[in-house]
Amino acid sequence: MSTAEPTHAAEAPASPGADRTWFVVPLFNEGEVVGEVIRDLRTRYPLVVCVDDGSHDGSARIAAEAGAAVVRHPYNMGQGAALKTGIDYALRDEHMRQVVTFDSDGQHQVDDAAAMIALREREDVDLVLGSRFLDTRTRPGLLKRLVLRGAVWYSNITSGVKLTDAHNGLRVMGRSACEKIAIEQNRMAHASEIIEEVGRHELSVREHPVHILYTDYSRSKGQSVLNSVNIVIDMLFR
Repeated sequence: MSTAEPTHAAEAPASPGADRTWFVVPLFNEGEVVGEVIRDLRTRYPLVVCVDDGSHDGSARIAAEAGAAVVRHPYNMGQGAALKTGIDYALRDEHMRQVVTFDSDGQHQVDDAAAMIALREREDVDLVLGSRFLDTRTRPGLLKRLVLRGAVWYSNITSGVKLTDAHNGLRVMGRSACEKIAIEQNRMAHASEIIEEVGRHELSVREHPVHILYTDYSRSKGQSVLNSVNIVIDMLFR
């Protein structure tokens, strides 16, 4: 795995928490869109680390050219492993006060992340988690909606943390939460694991409505259906 010391931006903050927030972006074969995602993100939040999880389409180079710090896994280890690597990288910046986990495929919105950062800092909570079900902007298909509802039911029972959306990848995690939460599940089971860690450490948490944009690009890759299958497998194995 290749890595480098994080450098802290000296620019004046462009958005809430911009000078103390690292965005952690797992990356696997998203060369078609990741450059635009990173450039758009860095207009407001300059501290971005992409964890290239064994891509073979030039994703790492494109992300670096867009201004992100890039850490590379030598082979595909899974999204959980990529998040752990990115969070560990961000923790090496002594100025970091929170991490945002953010997708590389264009489904997450910077405005939502900014609102979640402001909420965490205003209420001084450990985590703010995005939810697709607190407003009507996100429109998943029927299969995905049913699976997500099942995942919420399962997670609420097993973790003791009452949420409306248990498998949303847009999260704001304060530094203390990053230090306490152990991510050991390399693949999709990490989502349930994070919630269980929240319950185990009795961390304070809020939810915030977010718009997950299911684009033609993501649908063309089958990501919505694949993620539904991954969530079911996650639940069965755990």
